[in-house]
Amino acid sequence: MSKTKKKNKKKVTKIKIDEFTIIRPNAAGIDVSSKDYVIAVPSDRDKEPIKTFGCFTCDLYAIAEWLIKCQIDSVAMESTGIYWKQLFLVLQEYGLEVFLVNSRHVKNVTGKKTDEEDARWIQRLHACGLLSNSFQPGEEIRTLRSLVRQRKRVNENKNPSTSRMVKALEEMNIKLKLVLSDIKSVSGQAIIKAIIEGKRNPNDLIKYVHHKVKAKRDDILKALEGNWRDECLFELKQSYDSYNFLQQQTLECDEKIEEQLTKIVAQKKDGDITDLEKTKKKHYRKNEFSFDVNKYLMQIIEIDLTKIYGISEETALTLFSETGSDLSSFRIDDRFTSWCGLAPNNKISGGKIISSHLPKKRHPIKKALLRAANSLYRSENPLGDLYRKKKSQLGPKGAKCVVARKLAVIYFHMMTKKEPFNIEFYQKQQIKNKQNRIKHLEKQIAELKDVA
Repeated sequence: MSKTKKKNKKKVTKIKIDEFTIIRPNAAGIDVSSKDYVIAVPSDRDKEPIKTFGCFTCDLYAIAEWLIKCQIDSVAMESTGIYWKQLFLVLQEYGLEVFLVNSRHVKNVTGKKTDEEDARWIQRLHACGLLSNSFQPGEEIRTLRSLVRQRKRVNENKNPSTSRMVKALEEMNIKLKLVLSDIKSVSGQAIIKAIIEGKRNPNDLIKYVHHKVKAKRDDILKALEGNWRDECLFELKQSYDSYNFLQQQTLECDEKIEEQLTKIVAQKKDGDITDLEKTKKKHYRKNEFSFDVNKYLMQIIEIDLTKIYGISEETALTLFSETGSDLSSFRIDDRFTSWCGLAPNNKISGGKIISSHLPKKRHPIKKALLRAANSLYRSENPLGDLYRKKKSQLGPKGAKCVVARKLAVIYFHMMTKKEPFNIEFYQKQQIKNKQNRIKHLEKQIAELKDVA
């Protein structure tokens, strides 16, 4: 019986499942790490299609030469830390198309995970056209971006020095923070310098207080009386020196940023920089640039970004240094806001939105625009009205996100269309919103009168 069943049993033919369509036959994949680079090329290009190279400069050029030898014209690599940058530049020098890929988009390797398997997986995905290239501005803009980020790091490092100065003064019961809004002000720094030089009498120290300080003279004299202790004075001196050192580094960053902006203007104007004159600001607030940033940005992008409500010179330079002047690769504003981390990360299942929170993305543009949006909460302009309206609906955090996204959309359209900020349009919209609000309130009053 079993024999007859075996005879009657049909042979099962194996069906070969075709792979994805190859769009880039000359594609390679690179797995990046701090110690080495694992490169995978199509199996018919070399006897050893997966090779491991070192991380030294000579190894980077060896990678490029091997890829050219294997007739590779497009390469995909993970954006792992800062280790991709030098190889990225070297491959571009050799004329190769380089795709910088988000590491989250290639973490789909099943089974045992090795660097070789990762490189082969990246190569297969790239050959099938399944990887999207991350946005990268030009080399001149990347240099400017590094300088602007370095300046921000230097300014952030001033906070611990300031906190230590406050601590040293408090331990001596010098209550400067009660009579001065900020000890980093002109008056605060002058008083601290005088204390370090050996002056202790409040009548001598009060001479360094600026005439615009609103605190009463008697209160200032009381605040300058303290218990002078050697260890606290030593800590105050070191913290003061550290703060001044960082302040000098900030000025050096300003000089380098100004030089880089001059290079970008010269590149755009074919070497003509006659309209630019390096002039330092006579007066500028703390953490502001010591030169006129807007003068350079006007020469490069030909529109005034500081006309946008809430956008300062620092925010305008941050936006330009992170994106450059060409945003055409994003095509629509939704993609740009998503790249900045200001678009809701909607999770939909069964036709219902489960979550719509913003992604936890620490993008410099996101931080800058959130600060700009937060500065509008008392402003008498259309975006200030929008902030207050959304605050009543979503709370302060949600209002900041809404207004920050609005600022990103405005910036995107100004840069892509090369049009100035249309203040009249937003003013008309503000008047219209107020009229609608008045009509709504009048309607509510009429309904209440009918009920009464």
